[in-house]
Amino acid sequence: MSTPAAQGGDKPPLRKPVFTKVDQLRPGTNGHTLTVKVVSATPVPGRARPGAPAPASARIAECLVGDETGAIVFTARNDQVDLLKPDATVILRNAKIDMFKGSMRLAVDKWGRIEATEPASFTVKEDNNLSLVEYELVNVAE
Repeated sequence: MSTPAAQGGDKPPLRKPVFTKVDQLRPGTNGHTLTVKVVSATPVPGRARPGAPAPASARIAECLVGDETGAIVFTARNDQVDLLKPDATVILRNAKIDMFKGSMRLAVDKWGRIEATEPASFTVKEDNNLSLVEYELVNVAE
C-alpha cells in the first residue's frame, strides 16, 4: 500500500514554520522563526585597529526587538540595519542565538532571512529582556 508520492518524483510539502516566542529562546539554539517588533536600534561604531587598513564598511546595529513575551538584543549586520528601524515589525527566519559576554544575542546569518511584515498588534514586553540575563559556561563531566 504505497501512495504515488512515496515513489519519489514529488517534492515533500514545505513544512509550515513553527513560530517561537522570545521567552522560549535559549543559549546555543538556532533555527528560530519569530515575529518581532523593533523597539530601538543603536548603531555600533566600527573599531579600526591602528595600522590596519580602513575596515570595509561593515555596518552593525544592536536592536532591541521583542514580542508580547519578552525582548532580546538582535545584532543587525549591513543590509539588515535598514530593515530593523524602530517600530518596524519583521519576521526573522532561521535566527540563531549567539552568546556575547555571557548574554544572549539574536542574529540572522546568511542561512536565514529577515522580511518586513504588517505592523504587529502586540506591545513588546521590555521588562523581560533576555539579553540582560547573564549565563555562565559550565563544563559538565561525562
